[in-house]
Formats: sequence, structure tokens, C-alpha cells
Amino acid sequence: MTVAERTVRPVLPVDLRLTLFPVRRGRLDPSVRFEPTGVWRATRTPAGPATTHIRVSAAAGTATMRAWGPGAEWALDAFPALIGAGDDEAGFEAGAGLVGELHHRFGGLRIGRTGAVMEALVPSILEQKVVGLEARRSYARLVRGLGGPAPGPERPAERGGWPAGLFVPPEPKVLAETPTWVFHRANVERKRADTIRRTCAYAHRLEETVAMAPDDARRRLTALPGIGPWTAAEVAMVSLGDADAVSLGDYHLPNQVAWALAGEPRGDDARMLELLEPWRGHRGRVLRLLGAGAGAAPRYGPRMPLRTIAAQ
Repeated sequence: MTVAERTVRPVLPVDLRLTLFPVRRGRLDPSVRFEPTGVWRATRTPAGPATTHIRVSAAAGTATMRAWGPGAEWALDAFPALIGAGDDEAGFEAGAGLVGELHHRFGGLRIGRTGAVMEALVPSILEQKVVGLEARRSYARLVRGLGGPAPGPERPAERGGWPAGLFVPPEPKVLAETPTWVFHRANVERKRADTIRRTCAYAHRLEETVAMAPDDARRRLTALPGIGPWTAAEVAMVSLGDADAVSLGDYHLPNQVAWALAGEPRGDDARMLELLEPWRGHRGRVLRLLGAGAGAAPRYGPRMPLRTIAAQ
């Protein structure tokens, strides 16, 4: 299997780890690997599965992707958008406060666009109403159990540095036909399992949102039962590159925003939107900056417990 390669020169600096942070669903994600040499990612494209390796040369001001598999050419075409090479900060005034400080410190944080709606939607559904670690464990089990090995060079001499255990996420058709008991073994109860199967049955219609305006894309996503504003915003940020996406209904986010921007230990969605209003059009960008360096709000109660239903 031959390797294809493309090098681009982004207008703005790109920090790969910061930019691709939302693409990787925690350190357990078997489809994305952050390494000192760059970022490995296995993905399903309209042309088939692909494995990509991305590295950035700060000295040269370039970013390079190498790709393997049937979807390699598609991945190379989508490469600039993935690393936020087209990210437009027009109209964004960070200001002199905390947001300005974070924007200066994390100047390489770009809003990327994967163009892969279902790959963002499935793990976002898993994260509904549960502890993050629990959702990440479930996603890793589903990818390893229902996905497939990432495509790559066949000859051992060409696999130097190739990461072990890299998997392509499952096809939507496979997830749509997966029985409930398989999800149960991955610690996913029937409600979220049914939502995943239902959305995967309409995968072709949901993937069309990459060509829609943000408001139209959200309307189509939320038209399906089980997909609310929070899930739609999570998908819009990662898949559609929506720099204004705000995840309403999040358990921690309003508190983090209220604490970071107003010194208030607790907040709700209304207060969060009020505080983010000066950055309308770039509210998702501000949330990414706060997540990168503002820290969490004070905790006053016990943390949500991890649930284990697989053995029940």
C-alpha cells in the first residue's frame, strides 16, 4: 500500500495538540494517537478508510500529512480544513482580560473541521449524561470491537514508527445493526444505544450537514430524537468547524465560564451566554481557550460516580 503526502503552509500558526484536542476522545481513543513526532489518526472517509500522520514544522511554517488506505486522497484534500488552515478570526477581539491572555498564550489553537459528522456524533451521544471517563471507555470498546485495524504499509520495513493498536471507527451501518446487548457489554444502556442506532440509520442525511449553514445543520441534527442542543454543538465544533458553537446543557461548562470570566463559582446557561455575548460569532473559540488554560470552577460536592452496567 503506497503512501500519499501533502504539505501546506497555514497563514496562522498551528498547534496540533490544541487544534486536534476535540478530535481525540481522551487518551483511550484507539483511532487517534498523539506522539512527539506528530498526530496519528484513523478515519472513515466517503472513499473508504484512511490512516493519516500529521506533523508541523514551526521553523518552516509548514504542516505535512502522510496518508494510507482507500481514503488517502480524500483525507489529503480535507487536510487544510482539519488543522484549521482556513480558520478565520475576522471579527474576533480577544480583549485585554483573561481571554486576551489565553489567546496570546495559545496562539496556535485553530478551529479545525473534520468533515466527519458521524465520527463526532457517536462519541458525543455516549457522553450524554454520564461521566466523561465512562463515555471514553465505552467508545474505546466499541471502536476496538466493531471497527477495524487502520490501513497502512504492508511491508515491515516501511512500518517503522507505526503505532500499535490503531483502529478505524466502526461504519455507521455496522452500528445501526448492532444489537443492544453488544452496547450493554460496552457499558452503554439502551437509551443511548437506541439513539446511536437511530442516528446511524440516517448517517447519509446527517453527513450532508457539512455543506449546510450552521443553523441549518443544527436543525437537521436536532430533528432526530435523542439529539439535543448540547450534542449538536459538540458535533458542530468538531465536524463543521463552527467557531461559535456553545454546548448548552453541559454539566460543568456554565460554572467554568462564570468562574473564569466573572469570578462566580456557579452559573447556568443563561449566565454563560450573557458572559460570552461580547464574543458572539467566536463563542466556541472562547470556550476552547478557557478549556485550554482557565481551569475548572471550585467543586463543592461529590463527583458523579462511574457506573458499571456491563455485568448486570
